[in-house]
Amino acid sequence: MPHEKAVIPEDLLQLSQRFEEWRSAQPARSRLPESMWAAAAEMAQRHGVHCTTKALRLDYTRLKKRLPAAAVAGRARSAPPDFLELLTSSASSVAECVVEVESNRGRMRVALKGVTPDWAGLLRAWRETSG
Repeated sequence: MPHEKAVIPEDLLQLSQRFEEWRSAQPARSRLPESMWAAAAEMAQRHGVHCTTKALRLDYTRLKKRLPAAAVAGRARSAPPDFLELLTSSASSVAECVVEVESNRGRMRVALKGVTPDWAGLLRAWRETSG
């Protein structure tokens, strides 16, 4: 199955032609002016770093470094979601704990499975009854 050539967006194609005109008028290995890097960074934010570097024949890492951190992290991201559901595994076991308290008044052992007790209330009740 032959690969289809990616369609380059019109604005990126125009910038690519500007880059080629500039390159043809400069000695080989000349540094790009900041205005051209800025235009390339703007295109990378719109169309992605990979697509832009291919169309403009730029170094991927150099262009990526010129982008704001938020743009590199994910240009498709927008506002955070209004709702986030956290699911637990159905195979997870129920929480279990055993607490033993011992003092000169006596000893208390509490074994629990799947509940969170009112520890302060339990200790208070134990102190009041074991005195």
